[in-house]
Amino acid sequence: MNAVIKQIEKAQPFFQKVAANKYLRAVRDGFIALMPIIIFSSIFLLIANVPLIWHFAWPTKVANALNMFYNMSMGVLALMASSSVAKALTDSFNLNLPKTGQIPTVGVQFTAQVSFILVAVDTMVDKLNNLYFAVAMIGTKGLICAFLVAFIVPNIYYQCFKHNITIKLPDAVPQNIAGAFKNIIPFAISTFLFWGFSLAFRAATGTNLAAWIIQILSPLFTAADGYLGLAIVYGAMAFFWFIGIQGPSIVEPAVTAIYLSNVELNLSAWKAGNIAGANRILAQGTQYFVATLGGTSATLVITLMFAFWSKSKELKAVGRAASVPVLFGVNEPILFGAPLILNPVFFIPFILTPIANVWLFKIFVDLFHMPGFIYNLPWTTPGTLGLIMGTGFSVGSIILAILLLVVDTIMYYPFFKAYDTQKCAEEAKSAGKLNVKNEDSHSVQSSNEDTSSKEDASKIPLSATKDGKALNVLVLCAGGGTSGILAKALNKLATENKLPLSVAAASFGAHHDLLAGMDIVILAPQMNAMKDELQKECDKSNTKMLTTTGKQYIDMTQHADKCLDLIIANISD
Repeated sequence: MNAVIKQIEKAQPFFQKVAANKYLRAVRDGFIALMPIIIFSSIFLLIANVPLIWHFAWPTKVANALNMFYNMSMGVLALMASSSVAKALTDSFNLNLPKTGQIPTVGVQFTAQVSFILVAVDTMVDKLNNLYFAVAMIGTKGLICAFLVAFIVPNIYYQCFKHNITIKLPDAVPQNIAGAFKNIIPFAISTFLFWGFSLAFRAATGTNLAAWIIQILSPLFTAADGYLGLAIVYGAMAFFWFIGIQGPSIVEPAVTAIYLSNVELNLSAWKAGNIAGANRILAQGTQYFVATLGGTSATLVITLMFAFWSKSKELKAVGRAASVPVLFGVNEPILFGAPLILNPVFFIPFILTPIANVWLFKIFVDLFHMPGFIYNLPWTTPGTLGLIMGTGFSVGSIILAILLLVVDTIMYYPFFKAYDTQKCAEEAKSAGKLNVKNEDSHSVQSSNEDTSSKEDASKIPLSATKDGKALNVLVLCAGGGTSGILAKALNKLATENKLPLSVAAASFGAHHDLLAGMDIVILAPQMNAMKDELQKECDKSNTKMLTTTGKQYIDMTQHADKCLDLIIANISD
């Protein structure tokens, strides 16, 4: 198994390049911006539809009002995605342009929206010459089309700005007016291109591009929902995480459109009383609460095993420290703390457990007519609760939730025992080499380190900060989970010691507007594939970037003073 892991590690640089691909990143970052809409609109769906389970129906006006919020937000999701994904891609292109020649993101956003409407919306005119828009494809069904538009428009803008293709105005024209004219050429090229394409495409196919894409890809969606497709999707997520690359950052952009479309189709079938028709498996809820129960590779059970069953002091400590975060889907403390990633002992259960979970879920849906996910919930919802709520509180979901815990225990237990035995042997060997003198020396050293941390903390060099008032630090991770834990610990330390330190946390992709005011950015190890791109952003905003190893990062979330030492050492350089 060690030989297998070494071969896998050789492929790590290639997969890191894939993870850092600007187009995949644009989809991921664009959807991060849309998550408040997706999650908050689902709350209205829950309020409107969950009471139906107990045969309670809201009055028609109330039900219509609740559903209106969802329809007016999720119903235009593709239109908004064309804008947010285009913005994210434009931010990447701007890193390669001089500060005086940046592409205006607002211009790209409205151009992408107009272009998307041209290829995805049908128009109708009644006898009174009133114009109507057919909006069926500007919701979740039109997402793939929206992505295509969002990829093309920023490229047109980039070429225009890179080669200075614009309307030349006299030098006497004020710069702000001349700048507005720089948008005209790329806007005209983009919209004319999509307008002409739309006319030709509709004439040839009799439908719009967004609807045609759904028709063509329908067999692929069906195949992806089968046992093999599910194994590929969720096995790939686990595999990438195992080699230290944030798996969803590679896989999720490819299936996001299917996720959201499937949930909408499941909900429509469920509301119509066709429970058997709500049978689509691929969904955000399947990823969050089934395949990755407790985080990628279903680490809830193995974390609790470490916490309560382990005889190894180290594993017990790691498990107990990680138990609360992993309940909410934040599993980096156990991934890097145990560690599980790149650990030959856990390769087999790490890959196979999420596959077993999602196959079991599919069996319940196909054979026992349990509904698939009909609601989108926040990824931090505790796993079993998210499964039960997301599938409409079905009885089958309660049974499945219990069964998943049993299956995961069976999958992980033999490997847990082997690793626990190995760690106990290592600890026993280390204990034989220790003596009282070393322990006393360590105690004195720890005491000195604590004092040293406080002394260093009181010497934060404000002259080296941007605003001269406080040291501003941003912590970035994949989803904002562990970065939030570290930021909270640092802010608590700053408050207790009255330090001029302010720390914020964000998920990678939601950081662009925060970066300019930061003195230091700490990048979590799971986002290491993005460090080159982040370094470009930091260079432009005169911000220092710090990277960390897995164990170092997790240790800092539990010992904020160590993180403070690292920050002070680097801000003083």
